Amino acid sequence: MDAKELEAVIQQLKSSCTDSQSVEVKESVGKMPSSIAETISAFANGSGGTIVLGLSEKNGFMPAERFNAHRIADALSQACSDKLTPPVRASIDILEYGGANVVVATVDEISPRDKPCYVTSKGMYQGSFIRSFDGDRRLSSYGIDRLLEDKTQPSHDAEIVAEATMDDLDNGLFNGVIQRQKSLHPRVFANLDDEEAAINLRIAARDGDGVLRPTLAGLLALGVYPQKYFPRLTVTFAAYPNDDKASEGGVKYLDSEKMVGPISAIIADTVAAVQRNTRLGGAMVGATRVDVPDYPSAAVREAVCNALMHRDYSELARGTQVQVNLYDDRLEFLSPGGLYGTVTAATVALAGYSSTRNQYLADILESTPYEGGFVAENRGTGFKLMVLELKRNQMDAPVVRDSVAMFSLEFRRRTDQPSIGSAYDEIVSFVSANEPCSAGEISAGLSIPRSTVTYRLRKLVDEKRLERVGAERSRNQKYRLP
Repeated sequence: MDAKELEAVIQQLKSSCTDSQSVEVKESVGKMPSSIAETISAFANGSGGTIVLGLSEKNGFMPAERFNAHRIADALSQACSDKLTPPVRASIDILEYGGANVVVATVDEISPRDKPCYVTSKGMYQGSFIRSFDGDRRLSSYGIDRLLEDKTQPSHDAEIVAEATMDDLDNGLFNGVIQRQKSLHPRVFANLDDEEAAINLRIAARDGDGVLRPTLAGLLALGVYPQKYFPRLTVTFAAYPNDDKASEGGVKYLDSEKMVGPISAIIADTVAAVQRNTRLGGAMVGATRVDVPDYPSAAVREAVCNALMHRDYSELARGTQVQVNLYDDRLEFLSPGGLYGTVTAATVALAGYSSTRNQYLADILESTPYEGGFVAENRGTGFKLMVLELKRNQMDAPVVRDSVAMFSLEFRRRTDQPSIGSAYDEIVSFVSANEPCSAGEISAGLSIPRSTVTYRLRKLVDEKRLERVGAERSRNQKYRLP
């Protein structure tokens, strides 16, 4: 960092009147702050950051009096080398600001194989930190375990599901995978019976008593109802009326559903739920206006598939579901566990760049039948496909947010397409052609969830675009044009 960049950073701090996610300021007059090692740990375990020593936050980020820049720079360098495991190689400079010298240290994110970086004297589980807004937060045991796991190949998906039997697998899906593998790799699988093939593919394994049982990967990909044993390994979908989860007028959400079954069924049901709750919008292709969906189904399908295939399936994470949240301005996908291995938020968009947390599950899904094809490719092209589909629909690339415990993917709705009012127009048109009609009749006629119809009818009545026929709370309530 040079003096000009430092000036820009400090002006931003003055504007917000506080430290930030990526910048920590300390006075450091007389001695090094005791918490500085925690901040270095937090930046090293996260996305990196900048430490500025010699500024007084309470005095508007002006130079602190009696600050000894050279002595503090030496102490900071020593802290990076001696107080942290592994040692951090920060770039430390003394720069002038406001007529005085300050110490500026740039701390880069360390390699995943070296995480967690922790304060040596506190030990790994008490001394590992992560940056959150303007402060340093101690990493949870779960977060530390995930960082340690990144140093090896996880095998949670190969675990035997002790209570399950081979009868818990869907015969059609199971036979489809086995036959595809025999056709793709006849030298390996042609002479194996189905049980031996299933063992080789890690669909199943023999327990201590020699009983053949499904693995977690086999059950999730091919099970009739995996939630019998793992009730939270689902996708929950919710459509909200606004841009956050806060309720408006008592309406918490317009639609809500929990998707269960094997991964292929969960993907199909989630895509259908998104389609059901979004409308076609207008976009200009050259000089022609064409109808395009709010969110292209191929991109949604890929996002859900990636979330289920790459999420964390460790024991502590099996109580957490994948979430798909639809707001009026965006579609959000949340999955437990951050990016795995060498993939980062910066490289996830590169075609062919892939690290597979659940290698056996990914292999099975490559051969699992789905709508005339297969569930997954697992070639590192999924994110690229999302970007291309969104671009084809004149939408921005997905927004990626990654942390140790959670991965977030966000599709932003086009800002130039018709507002949500177009969905209300659809209801008005239906009522005009069928008046008077009930909420149930509108829901069935337009294939829109009843809760969504009820919410929109209330808005349309308030705007005097429709009027009620009969008592407001009557079961026979109907609607017509005013």
